[in-house]
Amino acid sequence: MAIVNLFYISLLLLLLLPLFLLFLLSIIIRPRPVQIPIKKRHVFITGGSSGIGLALAHQAASEGARISILSRSIDKLEEAKNAIRLSTGIDVAIFAADVRDFEAVQRAVDEAGPIDVLIVNQGVFVAQELEEQKLDEVRFIIDVNLMGSFNMIKATLPGMKRSRKDRGPGSISLMSSQAGQVGIYGYTAYSASKFGLRGLAEALQQEVIGDNIHVSLVFPPDTKTPGLVEENKRKPQLTSIIAASSSAMTADEVAKKALDGIKSGSFIIPCNSEGILLSMATAGLSPQRSYLMAFVEVVAAGILRFAALCFQWNLYGSIEKSRMQKN
Repeated sequence: MAIVNLFYISLLLLLLLPLFLLFLLSIIIRPRPVQIPIKKRHVFITGGSSGIGLALAHQAASEGARISILSRSIDKLEEAKNAIRLSTGIDVAIFAADVRDFEAVQRAVDEAGPIDVLIVNQGVFVAQELEEQKLDEVRFIIDVNLMGSFNMIKATLPGMKRSRKDRGPGSISLMSSQAGQVGIYGYTAYSASKFGLRGLAEALQQEVIGDNIHVSLVFPPDTKTPGLVEENKRKPQLTSIIAASSSAMTADEVAKKALDGIKSGSFIIPCNSEGILLSMATAGLSPQRSYLMAFVEVVAAGILRFAALCFQWNLYGSIEKSRMQKN
């Protein structure tokens, strides 16, 4: 009888412990859950003339948002504007500026007017081993991907803060990459720029949460865009082999995942199943709004760390094999 009672007590504890953990997480998660409306609000997208940025502009416009897009090429901006008008009936505002030029960015933001949702999407990528890559190219990648993001946010923040009481919650979304979650051979400059966005996003969220502004960090995999075709021409062979292990997505698929995550106020926005696993494995000290996802992260942490070590074992095995073949 005592053994039976002990069994039932153990079973009850096994059931109660997860429930208690869920209850505790529902209390302690910060920031709290939020919904970011898109309809009839001003969405400003950098890198908005092609690829993921253009797909985001299409989707946000179809949901009734007022759209502004920024990129360097006025010709591409005009093409994007016409395409969005044809597909959605929405007339978008276009701004030609280089995100590396703060004064140009500031002029565009001032002309655009108060922004509710800023999507910092511009990015350049050249895969090459650091020993072979010129420092000017490294500097260009970091200036566009990281410093360009600082410029956009710095120019936008004052206006976003002033209008929050009357316009409701605001959002700043940064387009990182799965290469901003795990370093990959040949991605030294690119990963450095995309890892940097995470530090920016985590610190920025703490600075602006009191102003009802919510930060999101999007982690897409390789995405089928014209830029990817050019990127693949210079990728080291080993980089291509590693990248091939993760399936590419279309720009429309990434845009839908990103916009859904932005609307739900998610801090980390993965775009596919591999991205979800990477996000859980690299959660670290990042904020989490969903207590259910926090529960999964806590429970799966040990297993995912083991899986990460297995991934590294396989990755370094591939590198060693490639070096032996070269020699």
